[in-house]
Amino acid sequence: MAAAQGDSPATATVASAAGGNGRDLQQSLLAKLQAQRHAFQEGHGPDYRQRMNALDSLLRAVLARKEALAAALAEDFGGRADEETYLLDVFPLVEEIRHAQRHLKGWMQPARLPVSVLFFPGAARIVYQPLGVIGIIGPWNYQLLLSLAPLVSALAAGNHAMVKPSELAPRSAEVIRQLIADIFPAEYVTVVTGDEQVAAAFSALPFDHLLFTGSTRVGKLVMRAASEHLTPVTLELGGKSPTIVHWRYSLARAAGRLLAGKLFNAGQTCIAPDYLLLAEEQCAPFVKLAQRVVARLYPRLVDNPDYTRIINRRHYQRLMGLVEDARQKGAEVVTINPAAERCTEQNRVLPPTLVYRVSDDMAVMQEEIFGPILPIVPYRPRRRDSLRERPPPAAGPLLLRRRRRAHRVRAHPHHDRRRDHQRRDAA
Repeated sequence: MAAAQGDSPATATVASAAGGNGRDLQQSLLAKLQAQRHAFQEGHGPDYRQRMNALDSLLRAVLARKEALAAALAEDFGGRADEETYLLDVFPLVEEIRHAQRHLKGWMQPARLPVSVLFFPGAARIVYQPLGVIGIIGPWNYQLLLSLAPLVSALAAGNHAMVKPSELAPRSAEVIRQLIADIFPAEYVTVVTGDEQVAAAFSALPFDHLLFTGSTRVGKLVMRAASEHLTPVTLELGGKSPTIVHWRYSLARAAGRLLAGKLFNAGQTCIAPDYLLLAEEQCAPFVKLAQRVVARLYPRLVDNPDYTRIINRRHYQRLMGLVEDARQKGAEVVTINPAAERCTEQNRVLPPTLVYRVSDDMAVMQEEIFGPILPIVPYRPRRRDSLRERPPPAAGPLLLRRRRRAHRVRAHPHHDRRRDHQRRDAA
């Protein structure tokens, strides 16, 4: 669930910390890292029982403070339903912890490997060992889940960890910091909070592994900073994720399911439908159905605690800029505001917005949207040109009448494109 390119999950920019204050900050963070590395080396890494106890402590703390976490996230967003936080942040994190607890013993067992006859009577196996100190940079859109789920993996693997939540959601970052401080010693797990300068210094630390969730643009900068120490990096990045509706699939059902998923967290979800591929003749009927669906789900937007706000004014302005760019380049824009309320960047309520008659030169078709804006791209049934010409998505929901058709789309359409090139070259 990576954050949008306009507002990075951990920082708006990742730059080197310069000046005296920057050097002091770097030294302070490095001291925390060295303390963790020393503790890890002294203890040779937590054993099975210690890892299980750590996971159990984290589980209990999350469940005990779920109300405080929901309240902090609602404050960060300026309005977010507690039920949405429980469903999309708390419950998935709880399941992540319980899954690790169920499988940890098996994960820790060595794995035997086949050995060539040339090495008889030798034997080979993989022995899984912790790496050391893991750095985790989390995003703002699902601050709890995407900051602490990587921590679950790090703890299960026997590592120590330093976590940097996003400064764009400062209240929930502080609750997470206090939660971790109450259950773990700082030389085992610690949370670092602060602005973009802190995030920049954090990403440049010589971790044994660095985990980052966020946009492709910021991911490149994080990887560049980590390369100074040859730190291995795992990037969970965003992208443009289409939803493909088969031309024979029920359009009413598609509208209901698609908009329910799109409007969770006001579209600020990396795997929310980024744009819709729809049969040409179904575009106009879909717009009418979408208006009815939104009116049923959210009869009011401003005066409705269930409709999540945009995270900040900067992101709101970016989203409105995408819509205006599309409008100026010839797209038709349909704003769905059932109660005709005043939605502004001051209240950060952005109405669900459909954009059709789009073209690839529009910014809304080039950037990850990360908001309640849905472009509609028409296609002709039985042709896959619209898929072939687009980069691989982060996710791609398929709405089909028959499941056996799914494999035809799941087989990567870019393979067909390569075959086309090969045929042309051979000719």
